[in-house]
This record gives sequence, C-alpha cells and structure tokens, in this order.
Amino acid sequence: MKRNIALLLLGVLMVGVLSACSGIASGASINAAGDPSSSSAAHTLTVTGIGKVTVIPDVAYLTIGVHTEGKVVAEALQSNTTQAQKVADSLKALGVDSKDIQTTSFNIYPQQNFGPQGEVTDTKYVVDNSVYVIVHNLSKMGDILNAVVSSGANNINGIQYDISDKDKALSESRSLAVHNALLQATDLSKSAGVTLGQVQSINAINDFTVPIFEAKGGAVMATSNGALPISAGQLIVTVQVTATYEIK
Repeated sequence: MKRNIALLLLGVLMVGVLSACSGIASGASINAAGDPSSSSAAHTLTVTGIGKVTVIPDVAYLTIGVHTEGKVVAEALQSNTTQAQKVADSLKALGVDSKDIQTTSFNIYPQQNFGPQGEVTDTKYVVDNSVYVIVHNLSKMGDILNAVVSSGANNINGIQYDISDKDKALSESRSLAVHNALLQATDLSKSAGVTLGQVQSINAINDFTVPIFEAKGGAVMATSNGALPISAGQLIVTVQVTATYEIK
C-alpha cells in the first residue's frame, strides 16, 4: 500500500515537472519571435536641402497717412478730408488704379494738454486717415512718394516689395532644394561606404504661406524731375525640404 502511494506521488511530481518545462519552452519561443533584433529594420539617411531663386520684384505695398489737428472736430476733419483727397488724386494721376487704394484706418480723437495742477489747459482734435496702396509700376515709385508728400501726406510706412506670381519661383526653389538634398545624400553615402537607395519621404519644412524674402542691393530708380531715389533691389525666394533615403 505504501509502495503504491509512493509511486502515485512520484507520478504526480513528474507531471508537474514536465508541465513546468513545457511552459519554459513556450515562453522562450515567444521572446525569440518578438525580439527586435530578429527583424531586418531599414536603415535610412535624412538630409535637409535648400533651394534659392533670385527674382526682380514687380509690385510694392505701402501705407500712406494724413494726420491733421484742429481746435474743433469739424476743422480737423475738413483739413484731413481735403489733404486726403489731394493725395488720392495724385496717386491716380500717376497711374495707380482706384481698386489699389484702400482705406485701412480712420480715427478721430481729442488730445489734451494739462497744467501743473493736473487741470486741462488745452484741447485739440486729431484726425488720422491711412490708405493702403498697391503700386504695380515700380519705375514710378519715386514720383509717387514725391507727389503724395507734396499733396499733404505726412505719414508713410515702410515699403514692402513682392512678386505678383510666386508659383514659378517657388517651383524652381523646390526643385533646387530637392537636388541639393540628393547631392548631400550621395556624398554622405559615399563617405560612409554605403549604397544610397530610393527616397522614402520628402517634405517641405518651412511654415510660411509665402516664401521668405531677403532684400538685396539693386539699381536706384530716379527721374530727372527730382523724384525720390528708391531702390527695389532683388528678392530671394527660399525653400527648404527634408528628404529621407534608404541606405544599404
């Protein structure tokens, strides 16, 4: 009887050992299958390419303002209206279309002076009228500035040059950027002793809705009648791309 019990216990023990061994073998198989080193991950090379195209601007934007003051509102307003109309007329006389002249701000406000005790000693009224102007004929920019100042404009904010059609310049810049990225990738792969494969991804990395423009020197525009010397210069349209290539 004791012998039978011993044999039974031995059998139970053997079954447990075999089950444990089976579990260990199963776990090893899963780890091997999930081992990242067992899969062939693609090796890549990422570079940044830059493309630049120089263009001549063909349009300019500027803001022209008329500032007037008077002891009463009517006086300041009438003076401002007269000067602003003369400015608009001078722009149109030099070929600026009415649709390219837009009022951007019109403000009337009192301006007070105070005495040593904080009392109001004087009150005058100020009128500011600003228009946004698009100039397509840049050869007349000097004449335009001279004319508006003579007509009564006493505030002119910075001139911004641009190109009306950016598509061609952007396309050329993108092509140059992609080519520049390929040259870099080719040189790096040769130096590293690897073979450059197909491009895996390529993306523009600038966050601008319009290209980046850098001012450069240019010819001064001036006429014999004493127009202001204004330089349109050149613009540089810049595009950057990141390109990722497979390497072997």
